[in-house]
Amino acid sequence: MDEKRFPRAQLRKAGGVLQTADVVSLFHDEAPKADVKAFSALMQHLKDLDSAHHTVIMVQVENEQGLLGDSRDGSDAANAVFSKPVPADLVSFLAEDYKNLHPHLQSHLTHFTALPAAKQRAGTWGSVFGPGPYTDELFMAYHYAKYVDRVASAGKAIYPLPLFTNAWQNSAIPDGQEAVAGGGSIPGEYPSGGCVSNVLDIWQRFAPALSFLSPDIYMNDYDLTFANYRHRNQPLFVPEQRRDAFGAIRIWSAFGTFGAIGISPFGIDTLAAETCAYTKHYKLLAQVAQHVLAAHRRGNSSVGFFFDDPAVPGVDAAEVKKVALGGYDLAIQRAFVFGKPTAGSGMVIHLPSEEPADTSSTTTHKSAFLLIGSGFQVKFTHPSPRAHFTGLLGLAEQRVTDAATGAMETVRRLNGDETRSGAWAMMPVEEPDYGGYPIAITVPMGTGVVRCEVYALLREEGGEEACEVV
Repeated sequence: MDEKRFPRAQLRKAGGVLQTADVVSLFHDEAPKADVKAFSALMQHLKDLDSAHHTVIMVQVENEQGLLGDSRDGSDAANAVFSKPVPADLVSFLAEDYKNLHPHLQSHLTHFTALPAAKQRAGTWGSVFGPGPYTDELFMAYHYAKYVDRVASAGKAIYPLPLFTNAWQNSAIPDGQEAVAGGGSIPGEYPSGGCVSNVLDIWQRFAPALSFLSPDIYMNDYDLTFANYRHRNQPLFVPEQRRDAFGAIRIWSAFGTFGAIGISPFGIDTLAAETCAYTKHYKLLAQVAQHVLAAHRRGNSSVGFFFDDPAVPGVDAAEVKKVALGGYDLAIQRAFVFGKPTAGSGMVIHLPSEEPADTSSTTTHKSAFLLIGSGFQVKFTHPSPRAHFTGLLGLAEQRVTDAATGAMETVRRLNGDETRSGAWAMMPVEEPDYGGYPIAITVPMGTGVVRCEVYALLREEGGEEACEVV
């Protein structure tokens, strides 16, 4: 590598010692010019080779940007920029759009918000944002975002595919695990300047050529990370995550609750399909894809969830997820068994009514849901104070007959013991543990898809109770 043409970042170590990093410095022009040239050539190649076929549907620009080993570049060129006034476009953005910033970024702007506007506009990075690693992270994020946007814009001008980039996450390392590639809680322990939640707004504002920003998830809380990366309603795509069963069951939360457009387990290609935990989940998801996409288009029409194996230390076997969907309160929990409970996952979709609304009856309420997955059960409750009973009108296992259209047919109806006398819509695993109990009331899961119709009895306005069920 030509170090004169492409100077490297410098890490500030104890005693004022500088250590050369294994990444180029952002504060010289040759590196972005070279990246622009290379990425433009790639996009031209894709256009020439694939524009008639569209087998490549989007492109990741760079990978897990950021500086490891220090919170910012300590080279002379970087120090010179750090000592100059903060760019006006950044100051204006933070001041004018403060209420819309991610809470993680807001929490690092207390020094900034306490300053009068004149000092915000005229101060250096340290005087405007205060000393410390999160100011360094903001500094690096602004310049990384500008760098990547320059590269992405050049490629997009040639072949306008959706472009994105990804982030190595900031996270505390669990006890007993080494921080080999898992992250850390301070900028520099994870790549400082990458598009983590602390600086997600900076990337969204200053890298507009990117269609969205994505998290690589290994050590983090999945649901919290999913929520972080829906910030400003951007799409959720996970380009890297765990390839084991722990990761596999979490795809249902991504697709069901957060409307993900994709999940890509890192290293899945090294596993045999017959033993890979994702095989059955992806197979089921492919069958119901049209129903999932329709729920995404309707908005607020689905919820996804997962329950880890209760044999894992710290996992609550009685965990209950409570959500409101389709006019009902849902309590979702691990499926009942007499013996050992298992992991479970899936999603519930509220289905649009296939019949005209019955406005003549004020004493009943009906809704239909699609239950997908296994190892869970759902209890429905109508939230109205007039509701004095909620029950299951019908539970029918479905087989998808045409995945392209989502067409289904009923293969069996479930009732009685299979629903614990109508109390729960149950989705057992393939081999539930009966714990030696002689009656097989938890019928093993078949297709993993069930249509559930729910009804509630409502008391008359000013009366005691409903008269009939329609």
